[in-house]
Amino acid sequence: MADTGSTNGTENGTGVDRAAARGAIHVTNTGGNVTIGDHNTVTSTVTGAAPDRDPRQEALLQAIRKLRADLGGIVPSEQTAALDGELADAEEEIEDLGRADTARLTRLRRALTDAGAVTGILASGVAVGQAVGTLLGG
Repeated sequence: MADTGSTNGTENGTGVDRAAARGAIHVTNTGGNVTIGDHNTVTSTVTGAAPDRDPRQEALLQAIRKLRADLGGIVPSEQTAALDGELADAEEEIEDLGRADTARLTRLRRALTDAGAVTGILASGVAVGQAVGTLLGG
Protein backbone atom coordinates (compact mmCIF):
# COMPACT_ATOMS: atom_id res chain seq x y z
CA MET A 1 0.00 0.00 0.00
CA ALA A 2 1.43 3.43 -0.87
CA ASP A 3 1.98 5.92 1.92
CA THR A 4 -0.06 9.01 1.19
CA GLY A 5 1.17 10.86 4.25
CA SER A 6 -2.14 10.40 6.03
CA THR A 7 -2.34 8.66 9.37
CA ASN A 8 -5.96 7.75 8.76
CA GLY A 9 -6.22 3.96 9.22
CA THR A 10 -2.50 3.42 9.79
CA GLU A 11 -0.32 2.69 12.82
CA ASN A 12 1.40 5.86 14.00
CA GLY A 13 1.67 7.30 10.49
CA THR A 14 3.91 4.44 9.31
CA GLY A 15 1.78 3.72 6.23
CA VAL A 16 0.96 0.20 7.46
CA ASP A 17 -2.77 -0.46 7.39
CA ARG A 18 -3.86 -2.04 10.68
CA ALA A 19 -6.44 -4.31 9.02
CA ALA A 20 -3.91 -5.56 6.46
CA ALA A 21 -1.34 -6.14 9.19
CA ARG A 22 -3.80 -8.40 11.04
CA GLY A 23 -4.72 -10.35 7.89
CA ALA A 24 -8.30 -9.07 7.85
CA ILE A 25 -10.58 -9.49 4.86
CA HIS A 26 -12.45 -6.48 3.56
CA VAL A 27 -15.44 -7.15 1.28
CA THR A 28 -16.62 -4.19 -0.77
CA ASN A 29 -19.00 -5.80 -3.26
CA THR A 30 -22.13 -7.02 -1.53
CA GLY A 31 -24.01 -7.82 -4.74
CA GLY A 32 -22.25 -11.12 -5.44
CA ASN A 33 -21.52 -14.43 -3.79
CA VAL A 34 -18.51 -15.57 -1.79
CA THR A 35 -17.50 -19.07 -0.84
CA ILE A 36 -14.40 -20.15 1.04
CA GLY A 37 -13.10 -23.69 1.38
CA ASP A 38 -13.61 -26.96 -0.46
CA HIS A 39 -16.86 -28.62 -1.54
CA ASN A 40 -19.05 -25.53 -1.27
CA THR A 41 -22.17 -24.80 -3.25
CA VAL A 42 -23.37 -21.30 -4.05
CA THR A 43 -26.86 -20.56 -5.30
CA SER A 44 -27.71 -17.10 -6.52
CA THR A 45 -31.23 -15.96 -7.30
CA VAL A 46 -31.61 -12.67 -9.09
CA THR A 47 -35.00 -11.05 -8.95
CA GLY A 48 -36.20 -7.94 -10.62
CA ALA A 49 -39.15 -6.29 -12.21
CA ALA A 50 -40.85 -8.06 -15.09
CA PRO A 51 -40.26 -6.47 -18.47
CA ASP A 52 -42.85 -3.94 -19.61
CA ARG A 53 -45.26 -5.46 -22.09
CA ASP A 54 -47.22 -3.96 -24.90
CA PRO A 55 -50.94 -4.46 -24.11
CA ARG A 56 -51.27 -6.50 -27.32
CA GLN A 57 -48.45 -8.81 -26.20
CA GLU A 58 -50.15 -9.14 -22.80
CA ALA A 59 -53.44 -10.05 -24.52
CA LEU A 60 -51.58 -12.67 -26.57
CA LEU A 61 -49.95 -14.09 -23.45
CA GLN A 62 -53.32 -14.47 -21.70
CA ALA A 63 -54.86 -16.08 -24.81
CA ILE A 64 -51.90 -18.48 -25.08
CA ARG A 65 -52.33 -19.57 -21.47
CA LYS A 66 -56.06 -20.17 -21.99
CA LEU A 67 -55.49 -22.16 -25.18
CA ARG A 68 -52.79 -24.29 -23.54
CA ALA A 69 -55.22 -25.09 -20.72
CA ASP A 70 -57.96 -25.94 -23.24
CA LEU A 71 -55.61 -28.19 -25.24
CA GLY A 72 -55.13 -30.29 -22.11
CA GLY A 73 -58.76 -31.41 -22.39
CA ILE A 74 -58.67 -32.76 -25.94
CA VAL A 75 -57.29 -35.91 -27.51
CA PRO A 76 -53.69 -35.10 -28.44
CA SER A 77 -52.44 -35.34 -32.01
CA GLU A 78 -49.20 -34.54 -33.77
CA GLN A 79 -50.57 -31.13 -34.75
CA THR A 80 -51.80 -30.23 -31.26
CA ALA A 81 -48.49 -31.35 -29.74
CA ALA A 82 -46.61 -29.11 -32.19
CA LEU A 83 -49.02 -26.27 -31.42
CA ASP A 84 -48.53 -26.70 -27.68
CA GLY A 85 -44.76 -26.57 -28.19
CA GLU A 86 -45.03 -23.31 -30.14
CA LEU A 87 -47.42 -21.91 -27.54
CA ALA A 88 -45.00 -22.81 -24.73
CA ASP A 89 -42.09 -21.17 -26.58
CA ALA A 90 -44.11 -18.01 -27.26
CA GLU A 91 -45.29 -17.87 -23.64
CA GLU A 92 -41.71 -18.14 -22.38
CA GLU A 93 -40.47 -15.49 -24.82
CA ILE A 94 -43.16 -13.01 -23.79
CA GLU A 95 -42.52 -13.67 -20.09
CA ASP A 96 -38.74 -13.33 -20.44
CA LEU A 97 -38.42 -10.55 -23.01
CA GLY A 98 -41.76 -8.79 -22.79
CA ARG A 99 -42.65 -9.66 -26.38
CA ALA A 100 -42.74 -12.41 -29.00
CA ASP A 101 -40.77 -11.49 -32.11
CA THR A 102 -42.07 -11.69 -35.66
CA ALA A 103 -40.43 -15.05 -36.38
CA ARG A 104 -42.03 -16.58 -33.27
CA LEU A 105 -45.44 -15.14 -34.21
CA THR A 106 -45.11 -16.51 -37.74
CA ARG A 107 -44.32 -20.01 -36.42
CA LEU A 108 -47.24 -19.76 -34.02
CA ARG A 109 -49.60 -18.75 -36.83
CA ARG A 110 -48.41 -21.73 -38.89
CA ALA A 111 -48.96 -24.11 -35.95
CA LEU A 112 -52.47 -22.67 -35.44
CA THR A 113 -53.23 -23.27 -39.11
CA ASP A 114 -51.86 -26.84 -38.98
CA ALA A 115 -54.05 -27.63 -35.96
CA GLY A 116 -56.99 -25.75 -37.50
CA ALA A 117 -59.67 -28.38 -36.89
CA VAL A 118 -59.09 -28.13 -33.15
CA THR A 119 -58.26 -24.45 -32.79
CA GLY A 120 -61.23 -23.43 -34.94
CA ILE A 121 -63.70 -24.88 -32.45
CA LEU A 122 -61.98 -23.54 -29.33
CA ALA A 123 -62.72 -19.92 -28.50
CA SER A 124 -59.23 -19.67 -27.02
CA GLY A 125 -57.75 -20.83 -30.33
CA VAL A 126 -59.63 -18.11 -32.17
CA ALA A 127 -58.43 -15.55 -29.60
CA VAL A 128 -54.78 -16.54 -30.09
CA GLY A 129 -55.22 -16.36 -33.87
CA GLN A 130 -56.72 -12.88 -33.61
CA ALA A 131 -53.97 -11.66 -31.26
CA VAL A 132 -51.25 -13.01 -33.56
CA GLY A 133 -52.96 -11.42 -36.57
CA THR A 134 -53.08 -8.06 -34.79
CA LEU A 135 -49.37 -8.21 -33.95
CA LEU A 136 -48.37 -9.34 -37.45
CA GLY A 137 -50.66 -6.80 -39.08
CA GLY A 138 -53.02 -9.11 -40.85
